[in-house]
Amino acid sequence: MKPSRQSVCAIAVILLVLAIDQTLKIAIKTSMTLSESIDVTDWFKINFVENNGIAMGIDVFNKKLVSLFRILACFAIAWYIVRLIRKRYSVGYIICISLIFTGAIGNIIDSVFYGVIFSESTTTQVAALFPSGGGYSTWLHGKVVDMFYFPLFRFTWASWIPVIGGGEFEFFRWVFNIADASISVGFGILILFYRKTFSLSFEKHPVEK
Repeated sequence: MKPSRQSVCAIAVILLVLAIDQTLKIAIKTSMTLSESIDVTDWFKINFVENNGIAMGIDVFNKKLVSLFRILACFAIAWYIVRLIRKRYSVGYIICISLIFTGAIGNIIDSVFYGVIFSESTTTQVAALFPSGGGYSTWLHGKVVDMFYFPLFRFTWASWIPVIGGGEFEFFRWVFNIADASISVGFGILILFYRKTFSLSFEKHPVEK
């Protein structure tokens, strides 16, 4: 049976984004020291950092629990994508969900495998892939590799402003990767164009495709 356009697009998005994400991460980790930065332009830098927690470097939860939660979430999203394909939802909506799914998978690979297959990255030493002495951590305890940094502009808040007065503001201060961008783009498309479709997709007999 010929695969549907929905399934072909979903698989293409997942494989392409995942390949780009992991290729960049492996290239960065095996060629740059931790915190090393390359200035591409004044407002775009390649800045190698590792994230041991969740979004924006938050590190207040048990790492293993976070990794297991991500894996379970990915199984749920995969089931949802299969359901959308079987019900012939629009290609655009399926691509949107596939982007979110792929971004989650991309960062899960780091968390699950990177601690085992890489040596530790430090400010003076580049990591090795499949080191003879073993990895820097154990399964489910790997660190997520981030590299894109866009300090578009920065300024100092006026001293008279309560709480934040005198402090510095920078946009965009967070360092991220392709997987993060994939999740953000997927959610952005969902919010802008597919909010109604998302709600209807959980009904037993959806009226919109």
